[in-house]
Amino acid sequence: MRSPSTRQEIGSCGPVRSRQISMVPGPAGGGVQRGSADVIETADVDPAEQSLLNKLIRHNLVKNRNQVEVLQRDPNSPLFSVKTFEELRLKPQLLQGVYTMGFNRPSRIQENALPMMLAEPPQNLIAQSQSGTGKTAAFSLAMLSHVNPANKWTQCLCIAPTYELAVQIGHVIEQMGKFYPEVKLAYAVRGNRLLRGTTIQEHIVIGTPGTVLDWGLKLKFFDPKKIRVFVLDEADVMIATQGHQDQSIRIQRLLPKDCQMLLLSATFEDSVWSFAERIIPDPNIIKLKREEETLDTIKQFYVVCKEKEDKFSALCNIYGSLTIAQAMIFCQTRRMASWLSGQLSSEGHQVALLSGEMMVEQRAAVIERFREGKEKVLVTTNVCSRGIDVEQVSIVVNFDLPVGRDGNSDNETYLHRIGRTGRFGKKGFAFNMVDSQETMDLIHQIELHFDRKIVKLDTDDLDELEKMMN
Repeated sequence: MRSPSTRQEIGSCGPVRSRQISMVPGPAGGGVQRGSADVIETADVDPAEQSLLNKLIRHNLVKNRNQVEVLQRDPNSPLFSVKTFEELRLKPQLLQGVYTMGFNRPSRIQENALPMMLAEPPQNLIAQSQSGTGKTAAFSLAMLSHVNPANKWTQCLCIAPTYELAVQIGHVIEQMGKFYPEVKLAYAVRGNRLLRGTTIQEHIVIGTPGTVLDWGLKLKFFDPKKIRVFVLDEADVMIATQGHQDQSIRIQRLLPKDCQMLLLSATFEDSVWSFAERIIPDPNIIKLKREEETLDTIKQFYVVCKEKEDKFSALCNIYGSLTIAQAMIFCQTRRMASWLSGQLSSEGHQVALLSGEMMVEQRAAVIERFREGKEKVLVTTNVCSRGIDVEQVSIVVNFDLPVGRDGNSDNETYLHRIGRTGRFGKKGFAFNMVDSQETMDLIHQIELHFDRKIVKLDTDDLDELEKMMN
């Protein structure tokens, strides 16, 4: 299998020489300086960056509480699900790859999706699945299973919105196919240049829409009419990236009618459904029944302060009177986050800082250190409000409350922020710093929206603080 850093003519494809991939700067690289440190960092994180970050920081399956809803193309056909990988009758070398990757039993999504993905005759599928639920492993297994290594042409095609996401998927295919070396993989991404007139023999091609379209249509490196399995991953990110939607549709139209088509997306707003229905004919559908993040296990408080130094004193009092495993503190600007992390460090706390101008790989490294407990406090802007599960987080502090573009409370971001605590059935605490009438109004808006009382806390009264915590 070929690393995408290869720039010369394709030769024989041995295993990738190194797990380290040199990321070529691009739209999702995250390395661009993003303006002044005083600019408010909104929760509108680039969806491709967020998806890549989730992939980089998740080594194990997340604990998914959502129920899975299966809508079959033919309601009269029997509904199959599996509880073990052995039931799928995989090739022994693929089963060995599955177990080597640490999958002991199928995840909830895999239980329902894999029988459809591996079915003969092929079945099309639209599946909703968040990062960390094993969906990449599922469609990787499907592609590897459908390949006939004796046929020296491209049989499976997978497209992803960015170079980095394509590389991440490729890594999963490489790991799962570790004991199946007859199957070869090529990356249709920028920088992987082939000589004109080349016809590639790799069985699986993974890449970004523009390059894949060039390889299949303009340069004719592979024959789209010979594709047996087509995977479109991260559909919600795909349609948010300019040009990708049209390119994806053009690729799909090049494929044979009997090609199996799989589309995966973490979210399914109307725009994603509309896109999915154009791409995938006669699909089976797997949806997650939405389960709202609960506030029942989180005690919420607010603290009245005059300025940032008062906020810091209140924070120190809270920290000093509680037994805290780890804490996450949210600020609205990079400048405030930087100031606060400096103040906490000067008080002797082990502090990690996370903000939007960092590259995605840098963010992943910071989160990994925090998850491992090397730092006890994570100071962050909105780049960290979603999707990060750290079991030891016992308190969340809104040093600055989240504000929407209209000046009102950003209730969704508030929920995602304080939802970093009270997870895995444990009790959590959320503290909100109020330094003006405007921020007090935000507290009232949040109370009204969630129908929850946020209790006033006097952090100078340590006895009251301890009593309210219990």
